[in-house]
Amino acid sequence: MPLARRLPSDVPAARPHLGEPLALDLLNTRWMTAEGRQDLLTDVAGVQRWLADNELDLPADEATRRALVTAREAILRAVRGETADDLNTVLARGRIRRVLTPAGPDSLPEVSAPAWLPAWLAADNLLHLLASSPDRIKQCAHPHCILFFLDTSKNGTRRWHSMASCGNRAKATRHYAKKTHSE
Repeated sequence: MPLARRLPSDVPAARPHLGEPLALDLLNTRWMTAEGRQDLLTDVAGVQRWLADNELDLPADEATRRALVTAREAILRAVRGETADDLNTVLARGRIRRVLTPAGPDSLPEVSAPAWLPAWLAADNLLHLLASSPDRIKQCAHPHCILFFLDTSKNGTRRWHSMASCGNRAKATRHYAKKTHSE
């Protein structure tokens, strides 16, 4: 059996549950493993990975990393209903400028500093999610999972970020508990 290869320290570990809307995907740059909490945004390589995962062709540097971490915390506090002040501070760093181009009307984001563009886009995305479906922004119900998802199920009762991982673990735990109690 071959030994598992260790990735160089400048290559971020693969993270679970990609493909959520930008604001939630930023929240999901932290996740749990058997080794504990992982954080993609601890260095610029992680920022590069996150930008690429979200098809944002933008430069990654330390200023962008700090802006993304600030926005992630602000989005988390807003989603939890703790405060909107921090999110509003991130949003104050940019605006949408409406323009008419040869292709037709367009909306262009403008930010106070280029490093804030990805963070501002994620904060702006949260506003759109809150306007369209605030009750569909959910944290995974597994007690050891910290991932978020947009519940796109028909009846809005989805509980897990992934049935294949957290949902099945919860079912297995319940099954084991029932089995040990009935013996």
